Amino acid sequence: MKPSETIRAEYPPNRKTSAKWRVWKQYLVGFAFISPWLVGFLGFVIGPMIASLYYSFTDFDMLTSPNWVGLDNYITMFTNDPRFRTSITVTLVFVFVSTPIKLAFALLIAMLFNNKRKGSGFYTTLFYIPSIIGGSVAVAVMWRQLFGGQGAINDILLFFGVEGKSWIASPDHALMVLILLVIWQFGSPMIIFLAGLRQIPEDLYEAASVDGAGKFRKFLSITIPLLTPVIFFNLIMQMIGAFLVFTQAFVTTQGGPLDRTLFYALYLYERAFTNYEMGYASAMAWTLLIVIAIVTGLLFYSSKKWVFYESEKG
Repeated sequence: MKPSETIRAEYPPNRKTSAKWRVWKQYLVGFAFISPWLVGFLGFVIGPMIASLYYSFTDFDMLTSPNWVGLDNYITMFTNDPRFRTSITVTLVFVFVSTPIKLAFALLIAMLFNNKRKGSGFYTTLFYIPSIIGGSVAVAVMWRQLFGGQGAINDILLFFGVEGKSWIASPDHALMVLILLVIWQFGSPMIIFLAGLRQIPEDLYEAASVDGAGKFRKFLSITIPLLTPVIFFNLIMQMIGAFLVFTQAFVTTQGGPLDRTLFYALYLYERAFTNYEMGYASAMAWTLLIVIAIVTGLLFYSSKKWVFYESEKG
């Protein structure tokens, strides 16, 4: 017997250890592939979040060392900052007005394109383009010019004999102008609605037609129930996006006039990078995170009563 065979005979391989090593080897290979994302997530998401949580309990101006103040930032925020309350009011009005209208408009356009007529693909792409460029600075500048005193909107109104105004500078209309800008970016939820509509079996509509159901009844009894998972997804995503709106107000109105468009994210930016109150801004950021989490949790809780999935019985 050769020496190598003698060693293998005296020390047989441990099959359990070998199997565990193969499993760990697979894990290591997987972690190696996702390591770029993992490093970015830990370094650019988790790390800044932990740092901002610490800064939210400090007085930090980014020029000197942070000074621990405990809950003072949060107490001041809720008891002695009227502009904070204004930003909350403006943001909530924006979220709960723009989001339903945007989703309704997106669903309407998606239903028009669901008939697969000739050229529908081209027009779907055309309507989707504003969602790609809608958050850019150039579009915000264009919107400011359109609704300015000498803008194209006033030229159109003047053609019909209606005297216009500087809509973007009007305290009563500035917020509505920004709501229109967000509604104009309905392309993303429209595409998702269109995908959901094309998953609804045509047999259901044919059976409803045999029973004498009209278009409105089909919409209420077939389209809406089967589309509720898609509606729920769009509602969550668009609502979170509305809470975080910043560029449109920053470029178009700077929060004015009279703080009527002072969105929460815009006020947070002002406290952080204009007043150099990074500790206060961090407290605002965590407050916003908690508010979004609560609203999202409430939507998930309510979804049990109005969102229907095909896998569910009944």
